[in-house]
Amino acid sequence: MGRVTSVIALSALLAGCGGAAQPPKPSQVDVYLAPDTVVARGHVPPGSTLEAMLLGQGLDSGVVHRVIDAARNVFEPRRLRSLQPFSLERSLDGALRLFEYEIDAGSFLRVEPTLGEPRALRAEVVPIPRTLEHDMVNGAIDEVTPSLFQSIEAVGEKADLAIAMAQVFSGEIDFNSELQLGDGYTVAFERLRREGRPSSYGVITAAEFQNDGRRLRAIRFTPAGGTPGYYDEQGRSLRRFFLRSPLKFEPRVTSGFSARRMHPVLHSVRAHRGVDYGAPQGAEVVSVAAGRVLSATTDATSGRLVRVKHTSGYTSQYLHLSAFGPGIHAGAVVEQGQTIGRVGSTGLATGPHLHYGLQRDGEFVNPLREHRNMPPGEPVTGADVNAFRVVRDRALTMLTGQAVGAASSAE
Repeated sequence: MGRVTSVIALSALLAGCGGAAQPPKPSQVDVYLAPDTVVARGHVPPGSTLEAMLLGQGLDSGVVHRVIDAARNVFEPRRLRSLQPFSLERSLDGALRLFEYEIDAGSFLRVEPTLGEPRALRAEVVPIPRTLEHDMVNGAIDEVTPSLFQSIEAVGEKADLAIAMAQVFSGEIDFNSELQLGDGYTVAFERLRREGRPSSYGVITAAEFQNDGRRLRAIRFTPAGGTPGYYDEQGRSLRRFFLRSPLKFEPRVTSGFSARRMHPVLHSVRAHRGVDYGAPQGAEVVSVAAGRVLSATTDATSGRLVRVKHTSGYTSQYLHLSAFGPGIHAGAVVEQGQTIGRVGSTGLATGPHLHYGLQRDGEFVNPLREHRNMPPGEPVTGADVNAFRVVRDRALTMLTGQAVGAASSAE
């Protein structure tokens, strides 16, 4: 009887506590799970190859070669461009999950494992949906923004627009040495709104630059059967025989052309038959005019040196380079503005800079003076004159601040 009573009492106790005993509740403490992938985003380093860049991001060498082999089906890896954005996702053991490289404003390369076959990779070039807009900004060169880069950033735009504008006026203004406080500009351009990616720029359609008391204007125009170019109000091409500078942007003249100069390394007085530009290590050096490479050599004094022969008896030379540009060798044909090397400090140099020399009929001449004396470009002629006037008048309406049509289109 006592045993039965005990059982009944225990049952009543359990009932009073809500019935059968409950299992213990799980702990509410979060458990940290380490990620099994690494995601990297960046820009292609100057002078890098696709192989070097992928290895630098921790991919296994075998995987890198499979990525390159897959990419070759849709994209030539040698077309990889410096400073273009990329993203890469890999596992902790170096296997690829996803690689994307932006080829240009309108497309990107994607490489990823094939579904169900992780070792097999597939590549495709994917278009980037874009909307084209027309925009315009004004800016100034002053004590707060003394460079075009700083001024463009101050009005909310990116450095790419500054570079494009400098290229438009490259035959008229040396942006390395001729900007003045009080200069100002207006630029009309295409803006490409890109789905899921930062916006980018299309072409500059018109621009005006007030430089040291001069008013320079550029109108984009395409002659019938020709290629687009930039022209002044009179229809004269802004493209000159020589660019005003062999550097794209932001260096400074540190030593001019002189018959007598104290050499900074040898500490002796000797002629300085060219112009020295101070510039960052690795900055692009471009050919000032179309021509043919006479030599691309290295010696103890000049370091890496490129010499280019042009028409009309001119030869240009570029000293102390850290590297030669792609395809630069004796006999190579180069276009005006083509990269022929990068700034360095090879040879007898105290730091990174470019020595730029210019010869006319075998004699060294002052490059700055020679560039200033270059004649105007060829004008629009014949049946193109009336078409140019229509384009010019529309551009001048924009540049003078009158109403601009907000045209846009989906691409």
